[in-house]
Amino acid sequence: MIRTLVAEHVHLLRMGLVAYLTREPGIDVVAELAQGDRLISTASEVTAEVAVIDVDLPPVGGSAAATLLKESLPGCATVMLVGRGDSGGLSRAMAVEPPGLITREAPVERLTWCVRRVAAGRQVVDPDLVRTARAIHDNPLTRREQQILRIAADGASTAEIAGQLSVSCKTVRNHLSRVFGRIGARNRMDAIRIASEHEWL
Repeated sequence: MIRTLVAEHVHLLRMGLVAYLTREPGIDVVAELAQGDRLISTASEVTAEVAVIDVDLPPVGGSAAATLLKESLPGCATVMLVGRGDSGGLSRAMAVEPPGLITREAPVERLTWCVRRVAAGRQVVDPDLVRTARAIHDNPLTRREQQILRIAADGASTAEIAGQLSVSCKTVRNHLSRVFGRIGARNRMDAIRIASEHEWL
């Protein structure tokens, strides 16, 4: 039996994952958590072999929790759940280099397959995440430029962006100007469109 822990903050999703995995032969869900502050202690108590962790797990984030788990219990393999198209979440997950990486939207059968594979010491990357992963590697924008474009995409003015980031309006304009030149955008809206289509935000 693969002793599995599920750490997911969305109640309905966690209940669904637990219910499905519990029915699978050879998989035993030994614990479930809505937050990551007790992840290490719980995984240790139940001697979990696989931990399914959402990348957005509060309070510190699933990637930080997975890093601590890897350091404290190297015998417990991690499967990270990331939203399809969530390049930020995927970047955080990839930084941890988990054995398993799968989308929240994947068929449950794929999750089962992933759990079994990582329990056997293999690496698994959901095919649905490959395009987003390539976009991350090809992203020409700096983190600050991505941050500025994300705020701009919400309709914020230059002054509002500057206020949120505690920088000057001139700094924001300089960043935007570099973005326009680098990705061939005509203006702010065009830059947001191009960056969104390439999953750079």
